[in-house]
Amino acid sequence: MADELIISKEGAVTRLRLNRPEKANALSPELVESLLDAFDEARTDATRLMVLEGSGKSFCSGFDLSDFDDVSDGDLVLRLIRIETLLQTVYHAPFPSMALAHGRVFGAGADLFCACNQRIAAPETKFRMPGLAFGIVLGTRRLAARIGFDATRDIQNACRTFDAGEAVEIGFASRIVEQPEWSGVVAHATETAVILPAKSSAALFSLTAPDTRAEDMAELVRSASTPGLKDRIRAYREQTLKAAGKS
Repeated sequence: MADELIISKEGAVTRLRLNRPEKANALSPELVESLLDAFDEARTDATRLMVLEGSGKSFCSGFDLSDFDDVSDGDLVLRLIRIETLLQTVYHAPFPSMALAHGRVFGAGADLFCACNQRIAAPETKFRMPGLAFGIVLGTRRLAARIGFDATRDIQNACRTFDAGEAVEIGFASRIVEQPEWSGVVAHATETAVILPAKSSAALFSLTAPDTRAEDMAELVRSASTPGLKDRIRAYREQTLKAAGKS
């Protein structure tokens, strides 16, 4: 089986490619742990820029539910805690992070995109963050820090899909860039990332990322541990399939 995460090091740049194209790069427990390990290692290996991208047709489709029938509420809660840990790790990294997104970027995949401080979207990219539809509070404060309270309420209250153009307009994405041009974007970001000494850059990113980690984790655990999580997710999935005419 191919590695779920492909890691490549190019000087001061570490590139992480989510490599589950058959699952639209959904975040399996193994992939989440591999990403956490990669960010931990990057803190000590002179990485100055972390680039995240996805194989296949999408950057990341979110929380992996392919084994949904075989897991318990407790299993799901633990997986969500580890995803929140990953999102906090990315958001509070002591170096710039860049997400290169394309395709359908949903759920925790959109949260992962949002956690990066440089967020590049291909023109056709679509985003959706439906967690609150089944009672999960994941990344809401980070989203509000990016796009403001009104836009956060508008998007999450309606659980609506929005495109790359709107993503840039509200500040969710930094820029729209065609995929063939991504190499130039990464090259420019690499030049910028090494201008400051590493310690100065780390201080800058620490001071400019609101630290609500304890509150965010508490809200996630409180929402996810409410009894009936699996039933809520099942009901949401059934409703989504019915709305799409697939049930």
